[in-house]
Amino acid sequence: MYVCQNCGQTSPQWVGRCSNCGEWNTYVEEIQIKESSASKNKSLVQADAIKKPTPINEIDFEKSPRIALPDEELHRVLGGGLVPGSLILLGGEPGIGKSTLLLQLVLQFNKKKVFYVSGEESEQQIKLRADRIGISNESCYLYTETNLDNIFVHVNNLNPDVVIVDSIQTMFTPLLDAAAGSVSQIRACAAEWLKYAKTNNVPVVLVGHINKEGSIAGPKVLEHMVDTVLQFEGDRNHIFRILRAVKNRFGSTHELGIYEMQGNGLRTVSNPSEILISNRDRSLSGTSIAATMEGLRPMLIETQALVSTAAYGTPQRSATGFDLRRLSMLLAVLEKRCGFRLATKDVFLNIAGGIRVDDPAIDLAVVAAILSSNEDDAINPNTCFAAEVGLSGEIRPVNRLEMRIREAEKLGFEQIFVSGYNLKGLDPKSFGIEVVAVNKIEEVFRRLF
Repeated sequence: MYVCQNCGQTSPQWVGRCSNCGEWNTYVEEIQIKESSASKNKSLVQADAIKKPTPINEIDFEKSPRIALPDEELHRVLGGGLVPGSLILLGGEPGIGKSTLLLQLVLQFNKKKVFYVSGEESEQQIKLRADRIGISNESCYLYTETNLDNIFVHVNNLNPDVVIVDSIQTMFTPLLDAAAGSVSQIRACAAEWLKYAKTNNVPVVLVGHINKEGSIAGPKVLEHMVDTVLQFEGDRNHIFRILRAVKNRFGSTHELGIYEMQGNGLRTVSNPSEILISNRDRSLSGTSIAATMEGLRPMLIETQALVSTAAYGTPQRSATGFDLRRLSMLLAVLEKRCGFRLATKDVFLNIAGGIRVDDPAIDLAVVAAILSSNEDDAINPNTCFAAEVGLSGEIRPVNRLEMRIREAEKLGFEQIFVSGYNLKGLDPKSFGIEVVAVNKIEEVFRRLF
């Protein structure tokens, strides 16, 4: 059988382009082993004898406590620690720091037996990284192997509390003739680790590679099998790394963890607002501060905009860390509702710090930065914004406004622009910061410039 290495689609013969995902030259021949009908019936009889359907009201639920993690950022992103019996998939680009993050985590575990399986590095290489991190742990066991049968022999003998597999693409089972890293091998190995995690109530963390499209290599079913999918992102030109949950059955997917890459490992950033806001001593046009929320954590980030005369016939629109379609919508609102002639100008937008923001509360800060650059007039550096902009030019309310205001007050801001509809049940005088309520973009423009 020929199997697409990108999506897992099968074909009885080789084809140049996959009919499912549209990729070229991804079909690889794999041998499919079919069970006989007698063995199938035998396995069905055995399964029927072992497992019985249970009414849901008769199931005894024993709430097992989560395993607290010494890493505060990872602990919060997972929703409050490791759930026993969960299967976690950590994906990221090569060299971004996935192995460093997990090795640093297991070395900080106290009184927990950790089994670290590596199919990519030797024991000497891992020990060299551990010495660089500067943490020692006697209960951390390293094993370099790619054969799944040999790995499970030692796992069953050791009975660890946590298992780390680096990476799932290097593992293979001798039951299949396909090469390691193929779709069938990844699916089979992940199924074995899933069975082990659920049967023994042991959390298992799998490291996954990233393909050129930015998604986790292997079949899409891999992300459906696991309980949690974590994405480790970052730019090699920046020292900051961002950990976010793409899927989490035991917690929220809106939490964000920020790390700083240093020579001795990854340092957790407890106050990201300070690193996401550059030097505010000088007033520069085109910059504004937005009070955003990532999960339950308030953050203040800097928004930078540049508006210039289009040198070519078609104006350019570019956004880094922000949705380009939403930028086009905000520009259309400024053009139609407020009368600003931006259709013939280039507009460039950048979110400082290399992070990506999806919170709609950043809209007002983006509009303020664009207007500041267009007028070439700087905004007061002690002013921030927290509101959404509607299609009719109205300033819409956002959630958790009090937490945003408290964060801005803590960082020394003097003024925050919010929606006038957001002040119901909120006393602006109770804050040590001036709360400016606005309902239209025109009011914001008059107050700022």
